[in-house]
Amino acid sequence: MAAPVVVRVVKVSLAAASDERVRTAIAAVVVGILMPFFLAVILILCALSATAEHNHAAVDLTFHGGYLSASLPAEYRTYIETMQESLAELDEIVAEINGMAEDGSVDAYSVKSVFYSLFFGEEQPRMDTEAYQRFADCFVTYEERKDEDGETYTVAIPLADYEVIYGNIGEAFHLEVTQEDRTNIWRVYALARYGTEDPIGNGMEPGEAMGDGSFAALLAEATRYIGYAYVWGGSSPDTGFDCSGYVCWVYTQSGVYDLERTSAQGIFDQCAVVEKEELQPGDLVFFTGTYASGTPVSHVGIYVGGSQMLHCGDPIGYASIDSAYWSSHYYAGGRLPN
Repeated sequence: MAAPVVVRVVKVSLAAASDERVRTAIAAVVVGILMPFFLAVILILCALSATAEHNHAAVDLTFHGGYLSASLPAEYRTYIETMQESLAELDEIVAEINGMAEDGSVDAYSVKSVFYSLFFGEEQPRMDTEAYQRFADCFVTYEERKDEDGETYTVAIPLADYEVIYGNIGEAFHLEVTQEDRTNIWRVYALARYGTEDPIGNGMEPGEAMGDGSFAALLAEATRYIGYAYVWGGSSPDTGFDCSGYVCWVYTQSGVYDLERTSAQGIFDQCAVVEKEELQPGDLVFFTGTYASGTPVSHVGIYVGGSQMLHCGDPIGYASIDSAYWSSHYYAGGRLPN
């Protein structure tokens, strides 16, 4: 309560001072008195912003460790130290889960980013090992299998759909993972794994959208495979397609752009970012969090106009990027170089 009193006194003093030099002197004293207070407030607000704009230093210290200055507010230090302990517990549990996995693995950064975004700050719980296990289990299902000798063993299967993961967390911990939470999760993930809050964009400037002739060739090739089933890792009509395999094949085979086989993230990294309202037919649309990909971009489609894309869902077909599902996972639009 001291700060409001100081502010009132300062206002009175400034109002009473008629000499400009007096005003300047008083202002300097005010800055000296209030600056430590303002810095402390800003620091604490940053530390509590896990549901808004995350503080880079807090994420870096929590995920990667480092020196915690004794000058930091006690609350701030406690939040970071408690979260560090939590993430260390989760690292051990995820490692155990991945030791049971045969089809892929759980991305520890994803698990920890979700935990950090939901629980950093005043809401941060002090969990026991059983609770951390329950949290990590939200990212997998377990299946009983038999080996060659007929012995039964348990396999952990990573979940690909974050809607299922968030639903599991909501049920296990009686909380709702909001859209704001989901956005913040990927900001924290990008900060922790890549060192940047917003990995969108590679500095390239968008060129001109492709002409009618190029898009016609692209669409002719893309529509040939409508109805094909989704096949993980597929990259040709013979093997079937996954999302990135389909896009790489269509662009290359149509002669529009020689796009070597890569992931959705790999395609995005070659694109200049295009604002959603500036998308043109033949551009690409990228999505995040559609499965536990370990990268910000997890799905890609070909924009065909009218808020529609052609993409390798299951099966290959058209979808609206403004639908509830795709709009909630929208990441960015992209344009390959001319």
